[in-house]
Amino acid sequence: MNSPHADALRPARRNVVSGVLVGIGIAAFVDEVVFHQLLQWHHFYDKSTASVGLFSDGLFHAFGWFAVVAGLFLFADLRRRGVLLPARWAGAVLLGTGAFQLYDGTVQHKLLTLHQIRYDVELLPYDLAWNSAAVLMIGAGTLLLVRTGTDRPRR
Repeated sequence: MNSPHADALRPARRNVVSGVLVGIGIAAFVDEVVFHQLLQWHHFYDKSTASVGLFSDGLFHAFGWFAVVAGLFLFADLRRRGVLLPARWAGAVLLGTGAFQLYDGTVQHKLLTLHQIRYDVELLPYDLAWNSAAVLMIGAGTLLLVRTGTDRPRR
């Protein structure tokens, strides 16, 4: 059985889920467009042929859009119900963007070595910039979430 306290927290949590999904999608989209397509520094999977790399980019791009669409459906539902908490949602977007970028920079780049940010260059400055930007977004998003932790929707 749900308590009134749990029911009051549900919209705040849904704001976070929606924002994190949109943030993940934004990080995937920017990575795909800027680093995969425009700069052509790498593909999502660089351990095979160029065709496999392009195919993996397509799957990655689809994943990013599915995350954005799911997050925006939740966002629309939050607005329809009058329970959107804009600052909390923005904090969750920053958290999702930063978390995905940090995951990409540590797990995909270093642990699994699916790809690197660039090839034939000194990687340390790129890795530091990539992961530092991720940590800053995580910090800013977390700060917003903490500051809005007691916010409740106005109905």
